[in-house]
Amino acid sequence: MKVTVLEDVCTGCGLCISDAPDIFEVPESVAKIKVNPIPPELEESAKLAAADCPVEAIKIE
Repeated sequence: MKVTVLEDVCTGCGLCISDAPDIFEVPESVAKIKVNPIPPELEESAKLAAADCPVEAIKIE
């Protein structure tokens, strides 16, 4: 599984960090991905973060 963050859409709210702290970080005002591709044991967290993103900036392939 591969995850991308649409940087022009992300608001940096940090909700993805609370859902998947091993995958996402927000070093400035936009979320960044720490690990890609996503390991199988973190896939559910990535899906949850994508579903919870208020601006739908997280895309899963």
